[in-house]
Amino acid sequence: MRALVIGEALIDIVERDGQPVREHVGGSPLNVAVGLARLGRDVDFLTHIGTDERGRRIADYVESSGAQLVSDSMTASRTATARALLDASGSATYSFDIDWQLSGTPEVAPPLIVHTGSIAAVLEPGCLATEALVSAYHLSATVTFDPNIRTALIDDPDTARARIDHLLERADVVKASSEDLHWLDPTRTPEQIAGEWLTLAPKIVVVTFGGEGSLAMCANGTVRVPAGHVDVVDTVGAGDAFMTGLIDALWSMDLLGADRRGALADISTDALTGAVRAATVVSALTVARPGADLPDRVTVDRAAVSDILG
Repeated sequence: MRALVIGEALIDIVERDGQPVREHVGGSPLNVAVGLARLGRDVDFLTHIGTDERGRRIADYVESSGAQLVSDSMTASRTATARALLDASGSATYSFDIDWQLSGTPEVAPPLIVHTGSIAAVLEPGCLATEALVSAYHLSATVTFDPNIRTALIDDPDTARARIDHLLERADVVKASSEDLHWLDPTRTPEQIAGEWLTLAPKIVVVTFGGEGSLAMCANGTVRVPAGHVDVVDTVGAGDAFMTGLIDALWSMDLLGADRRGALADISTDALTGAVRAATVVSALTVARPGADLPDRVTVDRAAVSDILG
């Protein structure tokens, strides 16, 4: 009954006009690992960080959340950074300094769910190991995937698209932003791309549209959920928080694990709506405070869903 999250961990260096520079622990997969742990889930996190001051800060952050840092995760020569430049609306533009590598099979209990995405899915050489691990765990675990494309790190778009396609072939649940889908194929609408993905391996495909809400597709139909009504401080980690809430909701519905693939594939539109609403609440609570500071279970349970979603 554990989750295994595979992917990058880094320090977000956040800059905004007229405000002091701030540093936050970040990285899309790290945010999901920490977010799930804060919601009371058992999580192992496999990453690649250094033993420098920033690496130790990340390790402390992960473990203080309740997640377990997988052994051999602290082997990098330096810890990665992402410089996030925020505009007036709180939206972030990123630049990166990262070396992504993995080696060997993590010494963890067989996971119920494996999550990956973002830089870990496309950046060599670690993306090759990420894909191999996902393929191996797919036999026994639900696979969730968020492309979370970082164009600043992509030199060869065709190769990146092919790597994303390979992971889609093994994924059970996929969440992508409309911006991700436009980058992948600007000639088609997000709905068209999501519909095609649903004919492949995924049982659920969710597309987020920022302030315009989200749509989710399953075999039984398509649902739409509005965005949360909160005062946005910044959008750092918004998509990761959404992914966290979605995984947590499906976990609570007993729809995770390879032996539950049939039930996941047959999820009703009512149940899917409930899962997406739960994901939206977690995301809304995150963007209402600075940095990718995902909420814990107490905060989520106390949130007035009617106030957030109307």
